[in-house]
Amino acid sequence: MSILTFFSGSYCGKASIISDVIDQSGFKLLSDNDLVDSASRLSGMSEKKIARSFLEKKSVFNKFTHEKERSIAYLRLAMAERMSQDDFVIDGFTSLLIPASISHVLRICLIADKAYRIEQAMKAQNLSEKDAANLILKNDESYSAWSNTLYKITDPWDASLYDIILPTDKMTKDEAVSLILENLKNEVIQSTKASRKAADDFALAARVEVALSKEGHSIGVSARDGLVTLTINTNVLLLGKLEEELKNIAQQVEGVSSVETRIGKGFYQADIYRKFDFEVPSKVLLVDDEREFVQTLSERLQMRDVGSAIAYDGESALNLVEADEPDVMILDLKMPGIDGIEVLKKVKASRPEIEVIILTGHGSDADRDICMKLGAFAYLQKPVDIEELSRNLKAANEKIQQKQN
Repeated sequence: MSILTFFSGSYCGKASIISDVIDQSGFKLLSDNDLVDSASRLSGMSEKKIARSFLEKKSVFNKFTHEKERSIAYLRLAMAERMSQDDFVIDGFTSLLIPASISHVLRICLIADKAYRIEQAMKAQNLSEKDAANLILKNDESYSAWSNTLYKITDPWDASLYDIILPTDKMTKDEAVSLILENLKNEVIQSTKASRKAADDFALAARVEVALSKEGHSIGVSARDGLVTLTINTNVLLLGKLEEELKNIAQQVEGVSSVETRIGKGFYQADIYRKFDFEVPSKVLLVDDEREFVQTLSERLQMRDVGSAIAYDGESALNLVEADEPDVMILDLKMPGIDGIEVLKKVKASRPEIEVIILTGHGSDADRDICMKLGAFAYLQKPVDIEELSRNLKAANEKIQQKQN
């Protein structure tokens, strides 16, 4: 009994091929949406946040939140829980999560020449040739980012990732389906004791990775016969202390017999390892046109493990809110263009869950009343004591956590 996975370029005829394979094999379909839903239920994170891990662009806050890495950890766990089943087709980004050591999986890539794909996109979406080419390029960039995230391979169609690569522009749909079903009968991809053991190792590694992520860590994890290996890929100042903490967490996971740590290739890079702090908001947007002030404030907050990004005007702030969904906004009132009160109105209308702390040197009592009526969390005056601001940030974070629980 086996598993089929499909990873495909856009406009390569995937849908009809998979449909015929399912009809003729009797396999069940497991899509990205199914696994995102499972990962959401396991983690408590929104489906939207987890699905964002497939996109090329990382959040500007990711180095503080590890949100992408946490999403992938829960996607792996969701996948591992499904690996106990047989006879199903996995379609999409999540198909690349299954490690090569699990041999009862037939990994299929569907791809075609770019000219063919552009032609298909033009027909399907009624696009110009230029727009179709740009659409395919954008999709391919996401596929490339995903394979690079998982395997450090920038070519998503690299042969090392698959058992079969089918050029769908050079063969008929029936030929592709027939070849897939023929290979599905091959003894090499049938379930064996060794392959099942590899699936168990994958599941154990996934459980450890999630346990670590719950404590704010983002670490490479592998497992074999109960031995878990933790790989630290980012430089850390107190390595011994971190290793001890990681081992203590991993050893609590059922099925772990021993834990070892090692240094990965990225350890000697300039970046510093950051543990995610759940007690402070992880995504704080600072909005102020006084560049020196706001840059200094950002540095002071980062020293307190508060992840922050900066916008120097109201329009940029609103664009970042739409793209990255900060938890908390620290907002000045007097800015060129869209002022702070107008930004507050728009944010509370479109993203009422974002807590907004007003921090201004020019406000009045009337401004304070207006801001609080519009839903501001707090109204502070410059110059602000960093400890007072930190207390307000923690209080805002507590309010956010209460809403989510």
